Order: sequence, then C-alpha cells, then structure tokens
Amino acid sequence: MTDVQGTAVDVPAADGVADAYLAHPADGNPRPAVLFYQDAYGLRPYLRSMADRLAGAGYTVLVPNVFYRLGRAPVTELPEFIDPGADPTIWERLGPIVASLTPDLIERDAESYLRWLADSPLTADGPVAITGYCMGARLAVWTAAAHPGRVAAAAGFHGGRLATDDPRSPHRVVGSITAELYFGHAGDDASLPDEQVRRLEEALTEAGVRHRCEVYEHAKHGYTQADTPAYDRAADERHWAALLDLLERTFRQSL
Repeated sequence: MTDVQGTAVDVPAADGVADAYLAHPADGNPRPAVLFYQDAYGLRPYLRSMADRLAGAGYTVLVPNVFYRLGRAPVTELPEFIDPGADPTIWERLGPIVASLTPDLIERDAESYLRWLADSPLTADGPVAITGYCMGARLAVWTAAAHPGRVAAAAGFHGGRLATDDPRSPHRVVGSITAELYFGHAGDDASLPDEQVRRLEEALTEAGVRHRCEVYEHAKHGYTQADTPAYDRAADERHWAALLDLLERTFRQSL
C-alpha cells in the first residue's frame, strides 16, 4: 500500500456540476483510472475510505455524487451509522432519489466522468475500470455497455435488480460490452433473487461477455458497507481480493 492523497473535486456533468471525491497515490504519478459508483446512501466518509484503500493499491479513483442534480452530497441527511431498520424514514427519503436516476441520465453522466478522468494528469493513458456497489452495480453495467471502447473491466458487488422485466434492465444491454465483468452477489438479497442471478448469467454467456459471477453465501445486501448493519467482514475481504485481482489483470502492463 502506498501513501494516498484524497481531495474534493467538481466534475462538469450533463446537467450541472457533480461534486466528487478523488483519491490517488500521493506521488502524483499518473495511474490507471477506476470509476467508483456509490450505493444508494451516497458519497460519504465510508466510501471515501474505500476509495483511499483502492488508491493505495495503485489506482486513481473517482467517486462522483451521482445524485448531483438534487444537490451536493449528502443530498439527504444520514446518521453516521445507517440503519433503516431503526429509522424507516431513511428509505422513504432515498427511494424517490434513487428512482430519479434513469439509465439515460446515467449514460450521459458517465460520458462526463470518463472524459474528466481522461483529461486528468493523475490518470494513465488507456481504458478505465469500474466498481459499483448496490445500485452502483447497475450503473457499472450501463456504463460499460454505453462506452465499450473506454471500459476494460467492471465489477458489481451486492447489486440489486440486475435482471428484471424492465426493458432497460442491465442484463438486456450486455451485448455491447467488451469489458471483463465480475459480480459478487449477496447470498441473502431480496433485490436479486435466484431467478435474476440465473437470468444475468445466461445473458452474459449468450452475449459472449467475459465474466465471473459468484454468490457470497449468507452475506447480506450491502455486505461491503461497514457503516451499516449489513456489513460482513469476511465477505468484504473476499470482495477486495476479487476486485484487486480483476484490476491487476486488466492493468498488469501499466502498474
């Protein structure tokens, strides 16, 4: 692990300015870029610590506030430890915010995030990778599909609603993906039942997408998020091993 520098940055986006967090090795040398997509709880201290850990492994990491149209993060106030079971109003507030972010908006914003990374002196030339959590897994798939020439790898962890009946369901767009994909599904996840796990796997296989889908048995939706009750240390460390392995394979010649 190397020393890391983290800073707040503003990214010109499709409909305004997206506030974001940028983490990178403190030596200032250009490194392979990783676009980090948040979960529904948004850009907050714990996600910044995750970005720092990833940067410490040798990457330049951008974590945009994907809800920027509604204001700078946090777009809704959240406690330091986020427990919707103790406060049901958390999801009453977050539900409409998440629903407001349509696939079309995501694809437009992704162009802005990728352009910003390409222009940054802290980013090495070449393709980028993506990692996404909960809702961020869907964003990762949509971005990889919309920008196949730019995205070389994408990972999604405890993602939900990845293979629904919606016409814009992520599994319906995988035919254009050229990136290698990895999914670490939560074994205990009402937002991704077994039927959707099978449907996603079938879609990826039929499209010829290089991929690996694993179910982290007994892990709950949100298992990587230590500021929530869903956190599972063993599953989280498994996620880090899988993510860093994917990135190392993708950027082996750049590191």
